[in-house]
Amino acid sequence: MPLSSNFQDETDKNEKPSYFNSPPLDVSVAFPQATPASVFPPSVSDYYQFDDLLSTEEQMLRKKVRAFMENEVAPIMAEYWEKAEFPFEIVPKLAHLGIAGYTTKGPGCPGLSVTTSAIANAEVARVDASVSTFLLVHSVGMLSIASFGSEEQRRKYLLPLAQLKTIACWALTEPDYGSDASHVNTTARKVEGGWMLDGQKRWIGNSTFADVLVIFARNTTTNQINGYIVKKDTPGLTATKIANKIGVRMVQNGDILLKNVFVPDEDRLPGLNSFLDTSKVLDVSRVMVAWQPIGISMGVYDMCLRYLKERNQFGAPLAAFQINQQKLAQMLGNIQAMTLVGWRLCKLYDKGTMTPGHASLGKSWITLRARETVALGRELLGGNGILADFLVGKAFCDLEPIYTYEGTYDINSLVTGREITGIASFKASATSKHSRL
Repeated sequence: MPLSSNFQDETDKNEKPSYFNSPPLDVSVAFPQATPASVFPPSVSDYYQFDDLLSTEEQMLRKKVRAFMENEVAPIMAEYWEKAEFPFEIVPKLAHLGIAGYTTKGPGCPGLSVTTSAIANAEVARVDASVSTFLLVHSVGMLSIASFGSEEQRRKYLLPLAQLKTIACWALTEPDYGSDASHVNTTARKVEGGWMLDGQKRWIGNSTFADVLVIFARNTTTNQINGYIVKKDTPGLTATKIANKIGVRMVQNGDILLKNVFVPDEDRLPGLNSFLDTSKVLDVSRVMVAWQPIGISMGVYDMCLRYLKERNQFGAPLAAFQINQQKLAQMLGNIQAMTLVGWRLCKLYDKGTMTPGHASLGKSWITLRARETVALGRELLGGNGILADFLVGKAFCDLEPIYTYEGTYDINSLVTGREITGIASFKASATSKHSRL
């Protein structure tokens, strides 16, 4: 007889065991260990007093963003991360921060410097990388419209985007070309009154719910990359959520299918006429993405320090053990170095002297150091290091997509390598190619 049937027979004949009537176990009382990340720890990672380098306005914005993330996002992030859903209820409150669009200038837009934007972005990522990515994708879409759009397009789209009444996404990456971003197979064919778009995009954040999609396609007449504003629910446009991600799970990345999607002439971005134009937006984006790992590492360090002071083993707080202190010091040193590299990158951009190699080295090196920092944090928390409740396991997973997007570590390293040697090494030589059998 199957076990389940036998169990049912026994419980029918006899009075139910006492544990069936026991009240539910309060795990927080039964297993007190440390304060979870839903009550976010204080910020203690600014060991070299980097805050002194910021203006009064930048310090105030940093505190404002930090308070919002700790109070509004920290209590709900583990739940939404587990469900792989985005917490849309925070969007109206997020709008009140006035940072949507970051560097974007235009009607209602914040028009912040790259440095100020990077500081705010790090504070968002310190608590949650998914919300940071949501804002970044939205802001890059806004920046494209502001940089390459007509005055009419700027008036029409920027204000509601800045107020987060409408949401944007930015669609460049395609299924067949990830790191090789300049290869765009999606086509834009001129027709009467507009353009007909056909193709595919992949890994596009916000795409499943975005009201405004900035789509990059190759003009079939000029063979150059152009930009187009596509509205949600346009016939022929389909966006499907990519499931089963291990990181930034709240971000709704999607596969976009464009099949005979008509875009009227007034929704083509007139100033975007080549991949070089696209690169101007990518330069800003790469600087901003470099600050996400800084913010993530800050949050992990803050969490680890509090946890080690609260959690006792072998008759003492974990913070009292030498190996744990060494790991904390290594994490803290990484954060100081990452911050200073990120800071210098912003200043080079503000001066107009930042090169693609600068941006790529900053993004790749900072992300590599962040990976090390978060891995040390995962070790420090032991078994709790794999729980989203204590932040570190979640941050460990969230960092993996960031290590890859906006150019993988390897590709960004090769961009810098090309700049310092004058030799491009991206493509395999002809002799290394082999034909399929």
